[in-house]
Amino acid sequence: MLNNQSSYSKLSFCFALTASLFLSGCDLSNSPDESWEVAVKGTYSAALSKDGKLGVIGSITHGGSLWESTKGERKFDWNHRQGEDTNIIASGFSPEGDFALTANHQTMVLWDTLTGDAITFWAAPNEVLSVDLTPNGNYAFLGLGDYTAVLFDVKRGGVQRRFTHQDRVRSVALSDSGELAVTGSEDQTAKLWNVNTGEELFSWQHEDEVVTVAISPLGGKALTVGKYDKAVIWNTRTGKAIDELPLIATAVKRGQAFTSAVFSENGKLLLTGDSDRLVQLWDVEKFVEVARWTVPKRDPWKPTSASIAAVSFTNRQDSYVAIASNGFIHRLKR
Repeated sequence: MLNNQSSYSKLSFCFALTASLFLSGCDLSNSPDESWEVAVKGTYSAALSKDGKLGVIGSITHGGSLWESTKGERKFDWNHRQGEDTNIIASGFSPEGDFALTANHQTMVLWDTLTGDAITFWAAPNEVLSVDLTPNGNYAFLGLGDYTAVLFDVKRGGVQRRFTHQDRVRSVALSDSGELAVTGSEDQTAKLWNVNTGEELFSWQHEDEVVTVAISPLGGKALTVGKYDKAVIWNTRTGKAIDELPLIATAVKRGQAFTSAVFSENGKLLLTGDSDRLVQLWDVEKFVEVARWTVPKRDPWKPTSASIAAVSFTNRQDSYVAIASNGFIHRLKR
């Protein structure tokens, strides 16, 4: 029989353990290795370069800016009108990272990431919901609110080609060559396109709006994510599903979908961020989770969360970058 002191110690330990699990939400994932605040009140949008070195921040209160994301250092303020803060609602980088595009509801600007200079300024063809760039920043692939995606010549101006859905196009992604594109729409479909010809190669049906898409750098695989539905990896050559990511059913029912995703250079790994602060690394050949991180709340005592607006691999095999909508860049290590 335990004495009173032993019983008290046991109870104290159990209470402390329970309290610790309660405060952490029973979360066994890793924490960021380092974090930097980049937007005091959070972000409208964010994007990361392919190597994770640069990040575009669309701040709620301070307009647009370019950051060295692995150092947490601001490089340039990027706003569309002098003396005014621009609400950047979408942005994207060219594959080599030398160019970036920022967009608000009315305008778009192509930027040189080395000098910080604005190269061109255009009226947006419609409400821009998602952005990706072809090599050398020659063309922007835009997901729009008018039920189309368009290929826009951001050096000389003008829509070169349209790609049609039956509802708003929420997410777009280009292969590194710019020859293949994936679009995700509120019409519950994702489509694969030949960008050069405008041909629809495949259409993939979901049970809810498609909120996030990604394509591997060489174009062999694509990811499509439905808000209250599955996350599927597709073979872009055959149009057939390779497999689904093993998501938790309760998370799917809550609409806790992926809000950002990117494939590794060889297409064997996938990095995802969701609407509740979770970043996951997946092996998409074995379809297993390799690692996970939960980024912190801005205020741990308030019932607020944050979505992961952008994720990226880096040049190091064990290091990754994520930007959360509550205004922080996080460096993640495995």
